[in-house]
Amino acid sequence: MIDKHSALPREQEILFTMHSVFRIVEIIQAPSNSRLWEVQLTITDESDPQLAGLTNRIKEEISGRGWYRMGQLMLKVGHFDQAEELYNELLKGASDNSVRAHIYHELGRVKKGQGEYPEAVKFYEKTLEIKRETLPEDDASLADTYGNIGIVYDSMGEYSKALEYYEKSLKIREVSLSPNHPDLATSYICIGIVYTSMGEYSKALEYYEKSLKIREISLPPTHPDLAQSYNNIGGVYYNMGEYSKALPLLEKTLDIFRKSLPSTHPHIENVMNSITVVKKKL
Repeated sequence: MIDKHSALPREQEILFTMHSVFRIVEIIQAPSNSRLWEVQLTITDESDPQLAGLTNRIKEEISGRGWYRMGQLMLKVGHFDQAEELYNELLKGASDNSVRAHIYHELGRVKKGQGEYPEAVKFYEKTLEIKRETLPEDDASLADTYGNIGIVYDSMGEYSKALEYYEKSLKIREVSLSPNHPDLATSYICIGIVYTSMGEYSKALEYYEKSLKIREISLPPTHPDLAQSYNNIGGVYYNMGEYSKALPLLEKTLDIFRKSLPSTHPHIENVMNSITVVKKKL
């Protein structure tokens, strides 16, 4: 049990090593005794495609070497103060501008995570200043920084600025990435969220559907990100008063969350509440 170390201790999570020789198929509470649970397992081996996919995804998300990889991991798990301390030490020994640009970018992520949005923008702008000196305007790494600046402005409620930077990021990604790349789906989602916040639901729907199309191709059918796309589209239809269209999308969302998240996860309760509200509107 790792509930003492979890951000959501109510979930009562149990941690298994990635290289366990089994997978959990289903967990069923015994009807005769609420304290007993039946766990159905299936045997697996090192060639498990789901494990291989997860491992590759983790490697993609936590890149770099040595202390830089450690910094990525700290950001991933939300240890922003420790990450800031590490990156400030690395900055002191940075040998060239490309290294400094990377560290400034990560410090921007730190400040965003700490809720210090103006400071986050300053670090991202430092990154852009260095990158623009040596990189073409359509370089993919610029898209990441533009996108992160957009996220900060979105968090600040400055939607027009957020949209400006999201569109800069998208423009580069549409040229430099494959049509079904996950980063493209992320760009579409971000723009859709801004349009939703601005009440421009038709435009939001357009971008959410673009993101969904990519995710349906590139992700497993029970991936939580796919559920996010269904949930976003369902939310837009709800805001537009098209409840009959919202309901099946929210039900798809709930089905995926139940298969991919613990039963006590707040996402499940939130979607169930949304479904209840929609049904009352029908």
